[in-house]
Amino acid sequence: MKVILSTLNAKYIHTSLAIRCLKAYSEKDFDIELTEYTIKDPVMNIVSDLFVRKPSVIGFSCYIWNIEETIKVIDIVKKVMPEVTIILGGPEVSYDTTYWMERLHNVDFIIMGEGEETLNHLLKEIEGDRKYHLVFGTAYRKNDEVIINPPRPKAELSDLPSPHRFAEDVPHLGKRVVYFETSRGCPFNCQFCLSSIEVGVRYFDIERTKSDILYLIENGAKLIKFVDRTFNIKRDYALEMFQFLIENHQGCVFQFEITADIMRPEVLEYLAENAPPGVFRFEIGVQSTNDPTNQLVKRRQNFSKLSRTVNMIKASGKIDQHLDLIAGLPLEDYDTFRKTFNDVFALGPEELQLGFLKMLRGTGMRIDAHKYNYTYMDHAPYEILGSDVMPFSDIVKLKRLEDVLEKYWNAHRMDHTINYLMAHEFTSPFDFFQEFGDYWEAQGWQKIGHQLEDLFTRLTAFLENRQTPRMEVILGLMKFDYFLGHKYKPRKIWWDFVQDKTEWSTHLKQAAEQQADFSEGFAELGLGERELQKHAMIEVLPFNLEEVIHQGTSGTADHNDRDSRTMLVVLYQQTEDGRPQYFTKTV
Repeated sequence: MKVILSTLNAKYIHTSLAIRCLKAYSEKDFDIELTEYTIKDPVMNIVSDLFVRKPSVIGFSCYIWNIEETIKVIDIVKKVMPEVTIILGGPEVSYDTTYWMERLHNVDFIIMGEGEETLNHLLKEIEGDRKYHLVFGTAYRKNDEVIINPPRPKAELSDLPSPHRFAEDVPHLGKRVVYFETSRGCPFNCQFCLSSIEVGVRYFDIERTKSDILYLIENGAKLIKFVDRTFNIKRDYALEMFQFLIENHQGCVFQFEITADIMRPEVLEYLAENAPPGVFRFEIGVQSTNDPTNQLVKRRQNFSKLSRTVNMIKASGKIDQHLDLIAGLPLEDYDTFRKTFNDVFALGPEELQLGFLKMLRGTGMRIDAHKYNYTYMDHAPYEILGSDVMPFSDIVKLKRLEDVLEKYWNAHRMDHTINYLMAHEFTSPFDFFQEFGDYWEAQGWQKIGHQLEDLFTRLTAFLENRQTPRMEVILGLMKFDYFLGHKYKPRKIWWDFVQDKTEWSTHLKQAAEQQADFSEGFAELGLGERELQKHAMIEVLPFNLEEVIHQGTSGTADHNDRDSRTMLVVLYQQTEDGRPQYFTKTV
C-alpha cells in the first residue's frame, strides 16, 4: 500500500513540518512518500503529479491558507482515481469536523488533532480489518452516516521520532525555510487563537532538539523558524537554547515567537552581550494595547513590560523584531486601533504586521461572534467583515493603510524619508500611512504593479498633491534612501533633474581632491577619480544631511538653512557584505 502525504504550502520556500512528523512515525510500517506543492500551482499540475505516483492513500495537511485549493485538488483526484482513499488532517479540519465530512463527500477520513499515532493506526486498519471505530481521533463514513470517534490522548513526545533526518531533504535545506518545534501547546488562553484550546505545554527532550538542530545546520540549513507558541515561557530552557544556538549557529538564522512581557531581564542582558547580530529574529504578538479588549479576549499582557523588552532588544542592535497587530478585536474601534497602532509603531520595530481578526474554527471568538455582531467570510480565511464597533467601511480604510505599510515601512525602502515625514509633516505614523493609503487607492494604483522607482514617484506625487512643505529636504532624503537601497551602482534614477557632464565632472574632482573634508573613513579608502567614476553616486543636497538624520526625527529641528548644503558620496562594492557606504561633506 503506497501512501502519499501532501500539502499545499503558501510559498515554495516553505516546508511542511506536519507531514514530516507523520512520515517519521509511520515509515517503518508503510511505504510513505512526501509531495509538497504551493497554493499557486495549477490544480491539474498537482493532480497529474499525484496520478503518476500511483498511490493507494493520499493524506492532505489542511490550514486556512490552503483548504479551498486542497478541496479543488481532491475533487479532481477522486474523478481520475476513484479508488484512492483520501485522508485530511491539520488544524483547519480538526474542528467542526462533521461540517467538513458532510461538505466534502470525496473525503474518506479526517484525523483530528495530533496525527502521528492516529494516522499509523488508521493506515493499519485500512490495510487490515477496517475496524475504524477503534481508531480514536478520526471521523469516517459508515454507509451514509458520519461517525466521529472519541479524541485520542496526547502523545508522549518522547515516543515521536525526529522529522528532520530525511536524506531527501538535505539538498534543499539551504534553499527553504525549516520549521522546528521544541514544544507543543500554549500556556495562554487568547480567545482568537487555536493554541488556546490545548491546555499546558509539553517539551521535546532538549538533547534531541540540540542534536537535530546541529544536524540541520551542518547539512546547510540557513533559516530555522521555531513554531513554539511561546519560546521563552521557561526562562532556564530559553536561556540554554539561546546559548546553544549562539555557540553553534554557523551563520544560520533563527526566528522565534516570544511573549515579550514575560522575558526575564537576565535573558535580555545575555542576548545583548552575546547574540551575534542578525542571527536571531523575534516575532512578538502585541495585537492590541486597548486594555478592555485584551481583558475580554483573555489576553494577559503588560504593555509597559512588553515595551521595556522591545526597547532593550532594539538598543542592543543585535536582533530584528517583528511585531503583530490584529484589527477588529472586540471593543477595538477605528479610534482605539489608531492608538494601538501608534503605541506599537513608537517602539520602532523592524517590521509591523497589520492583520485582521479571523474567526478560526474551534476558537472562543468564533463561538461568541454573535455577541459582538461580527460578520465574516463563510470560507477560509474567515476574516471579519464588520462588528458592532468596526464597520466594513473602517476595515476597508485599514486595508488601504496596510497596503502602504507593507510597501514602504516593512520593505525598508526609504526609512530616512518615512521617519522624517512622520516626525515633521503628519500628526502620527497612523495618519501618514492612512492618508497615503487613501491617496494610493484614489489613483487606482492598487490595480497595477510597480517597480522600485514607482514607489518614489508615487510618494512624491502624494506629497506634492497635499502641498507638503520642505519638499527640498524630503526629496533629498528620498534620493539618499534610493542610493542606499542598491547593492550595485544604480543604472537609472527616478527623479527628473540630472547633472550635466560639467557638473558631474566638477563634483567628481572635488570628491577626489578633498577627501579629508568628508566624513570619517573616506580618505582612508584613497579612491581616485577613475574609481569614483566606476563605483560612486555623487549628489549635492540643499540641506545638512547629517543634521536631518541625527536630529530631524525629533520633529523640532529646522532644516531651512539654505546656506548649508551637503555633498553626498555613496560607494558601492567596497565592502564584503555588499552594502553601500556613504560619506558627506558640508559645502
